[in-house]
Amino acid sequence: MKRALITGVTGQDGSYLAEFLLEKGYRVYGLRRRTSTPNFENVEHIKDQIHWISGDLTDLASLIEAVRLAQPDEVYNLAAQSFVAASWPQPLLTGQITALSVTNMLEAVRIMKPDAKFYQASSSEMFGKVVETPQSETTPFYPRSPYGVAKVYGHWITVNYRESFNMFACSGILFNHESPRRGLEFVTRKVTDAVARIKLGLQDELRIGNLDSLRDWGFAGDYIKAMWLMLQQEEPDDYVISTGEMHTVRDLLDVAFSYVGLNYQDYIVIDPEFVRPAEVDLLLGDCTKAKEKLGWELEVGFEQLIHMMVDADLDRARKLADHTITAIY
Repeated sequence: MKRALITGVTGQDGSYLAEFLLEKGYRVYGLRRRTSTPNFENVEHIKDQIHWISGDLTDLASLIEAVRLAQPDEVYNLAAQSFVAASWPQPLLTGQITALSVTNMLEAVRIMKPDAKFYQASSSEMFGKVVETPQSETTPFYPRSPYGVAKVYGHWITVNYRESFNMFACSGILFNHESPRRGLEFVTRKVTDAVARIKLGLQDELRIGNLDSLRDWGFAGDYIKAMWLMLQQEEPDDYVISTGEMHTVRDLLDVAFSYVGLNYQDYIVIDPEFVRPAEVDLLLGDCTKAKEKLGWELEVGFEQLIHMMVDADLDRARKLADHTITAIY
Protein backbone atom coordinates (compact mmCIF):
# COMPACT_ATOMS: atom_id res chain seq x y z
CA MET A 1 0.00 0.00 0.00
CA LYS A 2 1.40 3.39 -1.00
CA ARG A 3 1.62 6.07 1.67
CA ALA A 4 1.10 9.79 1.11
CA LEU A 5 1.60 12.77 3.40
CA ILE A 6 -0.46 15.88 2.58
CA THR A 7 0.04 19.32 4.09
CA GLY A 8 -2.99 21.58 3.77
CA VAL A 9 -5.23 18.51 3.67
CA THR A 10 -8.29 20.34 5.05
CA GLY A 11 -8.15 22.96 2.30
CA GLN A 12 -9.82 22.82 -1.09
CA ASP A 13 -7.02 21.02 -2.96
CA GLY A 14 -6.00 18.84 -0.03
CA SER A 15 -9.51 17.51 0.47
CA TYR A 16 -9.95 16.57 -3.20
CA LEU A 17 -6.49 15.01 -3.27
CA ALA A 18 -7.14 12.99 -0.11
CA GLU A 19 -10.36 11.63 -1.62
CA PHE A 20 -8.56 10.76 -4.85
CA LEU A 21 -5.68 8.96 -3.13
CA LEU A 22 -7.97 7.05 -0.76
CA GLU A 23 -9.93 5.81 -3.78
CA LYS A 24 -6.63 4.57 -5.22
CA GLY A 25 -5.91 2.60 -2.08
CA TYR A 26 -3.32 4.91 -0.50
CA ARG A 27 -2.77 5.22 3.22
CA VAL A 28 -3.22 8.98 3.61
CA TYR A 29 -1.55 11.04 6.35
CA GLY A 30 -2.69 14.60 6.94
CA LEU A 31 -0.54 17.21 8.66
CA ARG A 32 -2.68 19.17 11.10
CA ARG A 33 -1.64 22.33 12.89
CA ARG A 34 -3.00 22.53 16.40
CA THR A 35 -5.80 25.10 16.70
CA SER A 36 -8.47 25.71 19.32
CA THR A 37 -11.24 25.22 16.76
CA PRO A 38 -10.11 22.87 13.97
CA ASN A 39 -12.06 23.13 10.71
CA PHE A 40 -12.78 19.76 9.09
CA GLU A 41 -15.64 20.92 6.84
CA ASN A 42 -13.98 19.87 3.57
CA VAL A 43 -12.91 16.46 4.87
CA GLU A 44 -15.68 15.64 7.32
CA HIS A 45 -16.85 12.73 5.13
CA ILE A 46 -13.36 11.16 5.06
CA LYS A 47 -11.95 12.42 8.35
CA ASP A 48 -11.84 8.96 9.92
CA GLN A 49 -9.93 7.55 6.93
CA ILE A 50 -7.10 10.08 7.23
CA HIS A 51 -4.25 9.39 9.65
CA TRP A 52 -3.68 12.71 11.40
CA ILE A 53 -0.24 13.94 12.44
CA SER A 54 0.31 17.16 14.39
CA GLY A 55 2.87 19.56 12.98
CA ASP A 56 3.60 23.12 11.97
CA LEU A 57 5.20 24.28 8.73
CA THR A 58 7.34 26.78 10.63
CA ASP A 59 8.72 24.09 12.97
CA LEU A 60 11.27 21.84 11.25
CA ALA A 61 11.45 19.41 14.16
CA SER A 62 7.72 18.68 13.95
CA LEU A 63 7.95 18.14 10.18
CA ILE A 64 10.85 15.72 10.60
CA GLU A 65 8.75 13.80 13.11
CA ALA A 66 5.74 13.85 10.75
CA VAL A 67 7.79 12.37 7.91
CA ARG A 68 9.28 9.80 10.29
CA LEU A 69 5.82 8.68 11.38
CA ALA A 70 4.24 8.67 7.92
CA GLN A 71 7.19 7.16 6.02
CA PRO A 72 5.54 8.47 2.84
CA ASP A 73 6.16 7.36 -0.72
CA GLU A 74 4.73 10.71 -1.83
CA VAL A 75 4.58 14.13 -0.14
CA TYR A 76 2.18 16.80 -1.35
CA ASN A 77 3.03 20.23 0.03
CA LEU A 78 -0.20 22.18 -0.45
CA ALA A 79 -0.32 24.26 2.73
CA ALA A 80 0.29 28.01 2.45
CA GLN A 81 -1.06 31.44 3.23
CA SER A 82 -2.89 31.28 -0.08
CA PHE A 83 -5.08 34.40 -0.19
CA VAL A 84 -3.27 36.95 -2.35
CA ALA A 85 -5.01 40.00 -0.87
CA ALA A 86 -3.91 39.05 2.66
CA SER A 87 -0.26 38.98 1.61
CA TRP A 88 0.04 42.78 1.50
CA PRO A 89 -1.02 43.42 5.13
CA GLN A 90 0.78 40.23 6.24
CA PRO A 91 3.93 40.00 4.10
CA LEU A 92 6.18 38.50 6.79
CA LEU A 93 3.68 35.79 7.70
CA THR A 94 3.20 35.05 4.01
CA GLY A 95 6.97 34.74 3.58
CA GLN A 96 7.29 32.39 6.53
CA ILE A 97 4.36 30.13 5.60
CA THR A 98 4.35 30.25 1.81
CA ALA A 99 8.10 30.52 1.15
CA LEU A 100 10.41 29.39 3.96
CA SER A 101 8.16 26.54 5.05
CA VAL A 102 8.82 24.87 1.69
CA THR A 103 12.47 24.60 2.70
CA ASN A 104 11.42 23.15 6.03
CA MET A 105 9.32 20.51 4.30
CA LEU A 106 12.04 19.66 1.79
CA GLU A 107 14.60 19.37 4.58
CA ALA A 108 12.35 17.06 6.56
CA VAL A 109 11.97 14.81 3.53
CA ARG A 110 15.69 14.96 2.69
CA ILE A 111 16.66 14.00 6.23
CA MET A 112 14.04 11.32 6.95
CA LYS A 113 12.79 9.92 3.61
CA PRO A 114 15.01 11.12 0.73
CA ASP A 115 13.51 8.60 -1.70
CA ALA A 116 9.99 10.04 -1.27
CA LYS A 117 8.55 11.89 -4.24
CA PHE A 118 7.77 15.53 -3.44
CA TYR A 119 5.13 17.83 -4.95
CA GLN A 120 5.24 21.60 -4.41
CA ALA A 121 2.17 23.72 -5.07
CA SER A 122 3.44 26.57 -7.25
CA SER A 123 1.11 29.24 -8.61
CA SER A 124 0.31 31.23 -11.73
CA GLU A 125 0.62 34.32 -9.52
CA MET A 126 4.37 33.91 -10.00
CA PHE A 127 3.92 35.21 -13.56
CA GLY A 128 2.27 38.39 -12.25
CA LYS A 129 2.90 41.17 -14.76
CA VAL A 130 3.18 38.70 -17.58
CA VAL A 131 6.01 39.07 -20.10
CA GLU A 132 4.35 36.74 -22.63
CA THR A 133 0.95 35.21 -23.29
CA PRO A 134 0.14 32.40 -22.83
CA GLN A 135 2.42 31.48 -19.93
CA SER A 136 4.32 28.20 -20.03
CA GLU A 137 7.01 26.46 -17.98
CA THR A 138 9.69 28.65 -19.62
CA THR A 139 7.96 32.01 -19.12
CA PRO A 140 9.97 34.31 -16.79
CA PHE A 141 8.37 35.17 -13.45
CA TYR A 142 7.33 38.73 -12.54
CA PRO A 143 5.33 38.46 -9.28
CA ARG A 144 3.13 41.39 -8.25
CA SER A 145 2.30 40.52 -4.64
CA PRO A 146 4.10 39.25 -1.54
CA TYR A 147 2.23 35.99 -2.15
CA GLY A 148 3.58 35.73 -5.69
CA VAL A 149 7.10 36.51 -4.50
CA ALA A 150 6.84 33.83 -1.79
CA LYS A 151 5.62 31.27 -4.32
CA VAL A 152 8.59 32.05 -6.58
CA TYR A 153 10.91 31.22 -3.67
CA GLY A 154 9.04 27.97 -2.98
CA HIS A 155 9.24 27.05 -6.65
CA TRP A 156 12.98 27.67 -7.03
CA ILE A 157 13.96 26.05 -3.74
CA THR A 158 12.18 22.93 -4.95
CA VAL A 159 14.17 23.03 -8.20
CA ASN A 160 17.33 23.57 -6.15
CA TYR A 161 16.74 20.51 -3.94
CA ARG A 162 16.03 18.44 -7.03
CA GLU A 163 19.30 19.49 -8.62
CA SER A 164 21.40 19.60 -5.43
CA PHE A 165 20.30 16.40 -3.72
CA ASN A 166 18.88 14.38 -6.62
CA MET A 167 15.45 14.39 -4.99
CA PHE A 168 12.32 13.57 -6.96
CA ALA A 169 10.83 17.04 -6.47
CA CYS A 170 8.24 18.56 -8.80
CA SER A 171 6.33 21.83 -8.93
CA GLY A 172 2.88 22.18 -10.40
CA ILE A 173 2.32 25.73 -11.65
CA LEU A 174 -1.42 25.71 -11.21
CA PHE A 175 -3.57 28.46 -12.63
CA ASN A 176 -6.72 29.52 -10.77
CA HIS A 177 -8.69 26.44 -9.77
CA GLU A 178 -12.00 26.62 -7.96
CA SER A 179 -14.77 24.47 -6.52
CA PRO A 180 -17.66 24.53 -4.04
CA ARG A 181 -14.97 24.00 -1.36
CA ARG A 182 -13.19 27.27 -2.17
CA GLY A 183 -12.94 29.77 0.69
CA LEU A 184 -15.43 32.64 0.76
CA GLU A 185 -12.65 35.23 0.46
CA PHE A 186 -11.80 34.12 -3.09
CA VAL A 187 -13.60 35.99 -5.87
CA THR A 188 -15.26 32.97 -7.49
CA ARG A 189 -16.77 31.71 -4.26
CA LYS A 190 -17.55 35.24 -3.12
CA VAL A 191 -19.60 35.67 -6.29
CA THR A 192 -21.40 32.32 -6.20
CA ASP A 193 -22.22 32.68 -2.50
CA ALA A 194 -23.59 36.19 -3.11
CA VAL A 195 -25.66 34.95 -6.06
CA ALA A 196 -27.26 32.29 -3.86
CA ARG A 197 -27.96 34.70 -1.03
CA ILE A 198 -29.34 37.41 -3.32
CA LYS A 199 -31.57 34.88 -5.09
CA LEU A 200 -33.01 33.78 -1.74
CA GLY A 201 -33.45 37.34 -0.46
CA LEU A 202 -30.72 37.05 2.17
CA GLN A 203 -28.44 39.72 0.65
CA ASP A 204 -29.01 42.90 -1.40
CA GLU A 205 -25.70 43.61 -3.16
CA LEU A 206 -22.22 42.34 -3.95
CA ARG A 207 -19.25 44.62 -3.41
CA ILE A 208 -16.36 43.78 -5.69
CA GLY A 209 -13.19 45.22 -7.25
CA ASN A 210 -11.76 45.07 -10.78
CA LEU A 211 -14.27 43.54 -13.21
CA ASP A 212 -11.82 43.46 -16.11
CA SER A 213 -9.18 41.15 -14.61
CA LEU A 214 -8.66 38.14 -16.87
CA ARG A 215 -8.09 34.71 -15.36
CA ASP A 216 -7.71 31.11 -16.45
CA TRP A 217 -10.21 29.29 -14.19
CA GLY A 218 -10.51 25.51 -13.87
CA PHE A 219 -11.96 22.91 -11.51
CA ALA A 220 -9.82 21.89 -8.55
CA GLY A 221 -11.03 18.30 -8.82
CA ASP A 222 -9.39 18.09 -12.24
CA TYR A 223 -6.18 19.74 -11.13
CA ILE A 224 -5.35 17.41 -8.25
CA LYS A 225 -5.18 14.54 -10.75
CA ALA A 226 -2.33 16.38 -12.47
CA MET A 227 -0.48 16.60 -9.14
CA TRP A 228 -0.66 12.84 -8.77
CA LEU A 229 0.37 12.22 -12.37
CA MET A 230 3.52 14.32 -11.89
CA LEU A 231 4.69 11.95 -9.16
CA GLN A 232 4.04 8.86 -11.28
CA GLN A 233 6.63 9.82 -13.93
CA GLU A 234 10.10 8.34 -14.33
CA GLU A 235 11.80 11.74 -13.94
CA PRO A 236 10.79 14.80 -11.90
CA ASP A 237 9.81 17.96 -13.76
CA ASP A 238 7.64 21.07 -13.49
CA TYR A 239 4.32 21.52 -15.27
CA VAL A 240 1.81 24.29 -15.99
CA ILE A 241 -1.75 23.16 -15.25
CA SER A 242 -4.47 25.32 -16.78
CA THR A 243 -7.49 25.40 -19.09
CA GLY A 244 -5.96 27.59 -21.81
CA GLU A 245 -9.04 29.84 -21.68
CA MET A 246 -9.41 33.31 -20.16
CA HIS A 247 -12.52 34.91 -18.68
CA THR A 248 -13.02 38.28 -17.01
CA VAL A 249 -14.56 38.77 -13.60
CA ARG A 250 -17.41 40.34 -15.55
CA ASP A 251 -17.86 37.00 -17.39
CA LEU A 252 -17.88 35.21 -14.05
CA LEU A 253 -20.62 37.52 -12.77
CA ASP A 254 -22.70 37.11 -15.91
CA VAL A 255 -22.54 33.30 -15.86
CA ALA A 256 -23.31 33.07 -12.14
CA PHE A 257 -26.17 35.59 -11.97
CA SER A 258 -27.81 34.58 -15.24
CA TYR A 259 -27.85 30.94 -14.05
CA VAL A 260 -30.47 31.95 -11.46
CA GLY A 261 -32.28 34.38 -13.75
CA LEU A 262 -30.71 37.62 -12.47
CA ASN A 263 -28.79 40.48 -14.09
CA TYR A 264 -25.53 41.09 -12.26
CA GLN A 265 -25.59 44.80 -13.13
CA ASP A 266 -28.55 45.25 -10.77
CA TYR A 267 -26.57 44.06 -7.74
CA ILE A 268 -22.89 44.99 -8.19
CA VAL A 269 -21.15 47.79 -6.29
CA ILE A 270 -17.56 48.59 -7.28
CA ASP A 271 -15.54 49.00 -4.10
CA PRO A 272 -11.94 50.34 -4.25
CA GLU A 273 -11.17 48.31 -1.10
CA PHE A 274 -11.07 45.20 -3.26
CA VAL A 275 -8.67 46.58 -5.88
CA ARG A 276 -5.13 45.20 -5.54
CA PRO A 277 -2.23 47.59 -4.81
CA ALA A 278 -0.41 46.03 -7.80
CA GLU A 279 -2.77 44.38 -10.27
CA VAL A 280 -2.25 41.21 -12.26
CA ASP A 281 -4.18 42.03 -15.41
CA LEU A 282 -4.27 38.64 -17.09
CA LEU A 283 -3.22 35.05 -16.63
CA LEU A 284 -3.50 32.42 -19.36
CA GLY A 285 -1.74 29.08 -19.13
CA ASP A 286 -0.28 26.87 -21.82
CA CYS A 287 -0.68 23.30 -20.51
CA THR A 288 0.57 21.55 -23.67
CA LYS A 289 3.43 19.86 -21.79
CA ALA A 290 1.08 18.41 -19.14
CA LYS A 291 -1.28 17.07 -21.79
CA GLU A 292 1.49 15.51 -23.87
CA LYS A 293 3.76 14.13 -21.12
CA LEU A 294 1.27 13.38 -18.33
CA GLY A 295 -1.74 12.53 -20.45
CA TRP A 296 -3.74 14.97 -18.32
CA GLU A 297 -7.11 16.22 -19.56
CA LEU A 298 -9.77 18.62 -18.33
CA GLU A 299 -13.24 17.31 -17.57
CA VAL A 300 -15.10 20.36 -16.23
CA GLY A 301 -15.53 23.57 -18.26
CA PHE A 302 -15.88 27.15 -17.00
CA GLU A 303 -19.68 27.46 -17.09
CA GLN A 304 -20.16 23.98 -15.65
CA LEU A 305 -17.79 24.90 -12.80
CA ILE A 306 -19.62 28.13 -11.94
CA HIS A 307 -23.01 26.43 -12.12
CA MET A 308 -21.71 23.69 -9.80
CA MET A 309 -20.58 26.32 -7.30
CA VAL A 310 -23.86 28.26 -7.46
CA ASP A 311 -25.85 25.06 -6.88
CA ALA A 312 -23.73 24.21 -3.84
CA ASP A 313 -24.10 27.72 -2.40
CA LEU A 314 -27.86 27.71 -3.01
CA ASP A 315 -28.04 24.48 -1.04
CA ARG A 316 -25.95 25.97 1.78
CA ALA A 317 -27.97 29.19 1.86
CA ARG A 318 -31.30 27.33 1.96
CA LYS A 319 -30.12 25.16 4.85
CA LEU A 320 -28.90 28.26 6.71
CA ALA A 321 -32.22 30.04 6.12
CA ASP A 322 -34.19 26.99 7.27
CA HIS A 323 -32.01 26.65 10.36
CA THR A 324 -32.49 30.35 11.19
CA ILE A 325 -36.28 30.10 10.84
CA THR A 326 -36.35 26.95 12.98
CA ALA A 327 -34.25 28.66 15.66
CA ILE A 328 -36.63 31.66 15.75
CA TYR A 329 -39.70 29.50 16.18
